[in-house]
Amino acid sequence: MRSKASTVFSMVSSGVRATGNNPPRKVLVQGRAAADRAARPYAKAEFSAFRTQKERPKENVMATRLDGRKIAILAADGFEQVELTEPMKALKAAGATVTVVSPKSGSIRGFNHDKPGDDVPVDQELASANAGSFDALLIPGGLFNPDELRRDRKAVAFAKAFFDAGKPVAAICHGPQVLITAGVVKGRRMTGFEAIQIDLRNAGAIVSDEAVVTDQGLVTSRKPDDIPAFNAKIIEEFAEGRHDGQRRSAA
Repeated sequence: MRSKASTVFSMVSSGVRATGNNPPRKVLVQGRAAADRAARPYAKAEFSAFRTQKERPKENVMATRLDGRKIAILAADGFEQVELTEPMKALKAAGATVTVVSPKSGSIRGFNHDKPGDDVPVDQELASANAGSFDALLIPGGLFNPDELRRDRKAVAFAKAFFDAGKPVAAICHGPQVLITAGVVKGRRMTGFEAIQIDLRNAGAIVSDEAVVTDQGLVTSRKPDDIPAFNAKIIEEFAEGRHDGQRRSAA
């Protein structure tokens, strides 16, 4: 598409050529000068628009911060290593204070699927932990961790207290099994490890086989491969704070 500047120049140039087959050089120069003067405002506007677009600041995708937020990670021996350590890194990088809460003191052993991994220090024993002291909860998965937690009444009550208060909760892989035992999944949009998706459906959840599913403060994912999407969403939801949907599912 021709710009207004080039159209004006063509019009003036055509007018000059119409004066004869061999117009004087002075006429041509005057015609071109007129075209330049006519085109100048349009060229200036086009350059200004281009410069504005080029210099427009990029959107800050890391604008969401968790400064001042306190996040509890509820875990026991047998948690999937990366499902605790990677979200914890992301939360801390966003400014959150992260506390590992466990039924036992000292440290808990991570696993890489079914092979032992590293120990992670326990910051607070579950017996002395109060859900009211935290802004959000994260439950990692693993082959053994969720079963250990769901058999512990205090762990189940601790998780449910976040729903009672409308606070955001995130669970990955087998982690949502703890929420089934807590009775807070009915009617909620969720996902989880493939093997437990049927358990979620049977408990009344609306299950989707997606990398991450968010439902009014509840964030769930399926497996370690989903961690990047999971991390992005937990930071977003934890930053938003309380959600009425969380309270309704706990009622």
